[in-house]
Amino acid sequence: MNDKIIVPLDVPTLDGAIALLDRLPQVSFWKVGLELFISTGTDILKILKERDKRIFLDLKLHDIPNTVAGACRAAAKHDVDFLTIHATAGRAALQAALDGVRGSKTQLLAVTLLTSLDARELAFDLKVPLELPEYALHMALLAEETGIHGAVCSPREVSQLQRVCGDDFTFVCPGVRPKGSAIGDQRRVMTPSQALKAGATYLVIGRPITAASDPIAAWEQICQEMESVS
Repeated sequence: MNDKIIVPLDVPTLDGAIALLDRLPQVSFWKVGLELFISTGTDILKILKERDKRIFLDLKLHDIPNTVAGACRAAAKHDVDFLTIHATAGRAALQAALDGVRGSKTQLLAVTLLTSLDARELAFDLKVPLELPEYALHMALLAEETGIHGAVCSPREVSQLQRVCGDDFTFVCPGVRPKGSAIGDQRRVMTPSQALKAGATYLVIGRPITAASDPIAAWEQICQEMESVS
């Protein structure tokens, strides 16, 4: 079950990332986001590969098809396991992204809707007329129809998306918080056991582990909770 947890390296420096890697050797799957990637470039990817870690490169690409294809091609050269693109980039960009990773081990994940957004913001700020679950499903189906390997979605929507898209579609869920943890800037959250039961393939769990006074104990407690689901 611990292979299903992806821990974000949400730190601004390479030294900080290495310190987290050293402190949590049990973690096999790490997420590299925009802050660390812009700060360190590909150096962090090389370090993770040297340590035989799996890599979720969470860049959330959103650009014209030609630019997306080039970015995906460049990322795939580093043998990252997952790479994200916003589903709202559109069908042509999703297809271009697939062309960019073709022949590599890199799998693409389409971001349906950021977990920091809620139904009110979707309707009033973004002016999307669909209900939030319907919108997330539409984004996931667009990705699946294009041939994308999976989706990033809130655990609140994963049950419906999994039923429609099927078992072969990968669902990576951020917004996972153990009981008693602060939700921070996340809006649509579940506990690890709830998210797994709902159909999540992988869970992204960051601050409850990395910001804990004892990250190893926090990691072990979450793993223990997840084992009860299997």
